[in-house]
Amino acid sequence: MFAQTIRGKVADPKAVRAAVQRWMQDLGPTAKGWLGSTGGVTDGGDLFVLVRFDSEGSARFNSARPEQDNWWSEFSRLLDGEAIFKDSNNLLVETNGDPDTAGFVQVIMGQSTDLERSRQVMTENLRGSQSARPDILGSVSVGHEDGKFTSVLYFTNEAEARKGERQDFPPDVKAALEEMRSLGVGTPEYLDIRDPWIHSPH
Repeated sequence: MFAQTIRGKVADPKAVRAAVQRWMQDLGPTAKGWLGSTGGVTDGGDLFVLVRFDSEGSARFNSARPEQDNWWSEFSRLLDGEAIFKDSNNLLVETNGDPDTAGFVQVIMGQSTDLERSRQVMTENLRGSQSARPDILGSVSVGHEDGKFTSVLYFTNEAEARKGERQDFPPDVKAALEEMRSLGVGTPEYLDIRDPWIHSPH
């Protein structure tokens, strides 16, 4: 799989969402290898979009289409400044339910001294806490250079996510969370997307 993340600042989230919807209607049906997209705008105007393809080749093919270039030309005018792109072939997708139904998405961007171990701990933690955290529908972890990562967590809704955060975790989950913190470098950045735009070919 291949992923591209896009970040930017926007002043008119409704216009941005309408533009994304146009892509889904006009370009999505013919996009080669497109597996799904997750996006949204935070309360502070931070735009985040994650787009997944079956391969880097498919992503490049779509980027070269004239209709894609025309769409991006219009879309980029809605951004305050330049967009920041990050590409990666290093993806890990976990599902505990149907992420397409998520009512709340949290994006975590950070750095780990051992990205693979951090992923392993997070995956085992998600799988082991399915009964305790039914609000977590799944996750997508994207690895970047130097142990940097972008993790996208899908929740049923924000209220359930906050409730889950406050609960008293069993010892094994506490130990896993502590290990993940010990592997972290610096302070992670969090983006809360309360109105997520989630699309997939089906």
